[in-house]
Amino acid sequence: MALRHTKKAPKNFGAFFDLTNRHDKPLLKMTLRPNRSLPRQGLAWLLLILWGFLLLPLLVLLGGPALWVMLPFSLLPVVAIWYFIERSYKDGTLREELRLWPDLIAVERHNPRAEPQFWYANPYWTRLNILAGDGPVEDYVTLTGNDRTIELGAFLSPQQRVEAHASLSRSLGNLGGFTSPNR
Repeated sequence: MALRHTKKAPKNFGAFFDLTNRHDKPLLKMTLRPNRSLPRQGLAWLLLILWGFLLLPLLVLLGGPALWVMLPFSLLPVVAIWYFIERSYKDGTLREELRLWPDLIAVERHNPRAEPQFWYANPYWTRLNILAGDGPVEDYVTLTGNDRTIELGAFLSPQQRVEAHASLSRSLGNLGGFTSPNR
């Protein structure tokens, strides 16, 4: 039998890492998402009200040709705000999925404009840390295993990060993994 030589690394790293064929239920499953404070209906109302206020100064120009010159300029800020809020909605599709089994902990980070990122480790040798003031954000949560350290839920509020840490700490503690104190 001849061996095939490929230049790319395989996408599937073996049955151990193939989570699609895993049929046992995880002990813990967490999906972390950024907070959304403005629903789509609220965005529509915001844009309508904003455009209404931008049209108020143009009432003086009613009936004259200057109104048609100024009208597109009143619409320009509304379109710009719509574009940037839509981009924020797209960034809001970011999510981290954490699953914990007795023999595996897996984190999948789904980025809005990039390929998904995966991290796997043995939960017994995984270290969970929370840095109260030393991290880039308040109550910075990290997972260390397989010679890699990843951040977990950096987009969450400090209180939500503490809650996620506590939940994961309890589950890892039940399996015998390493956790740092809450604070």
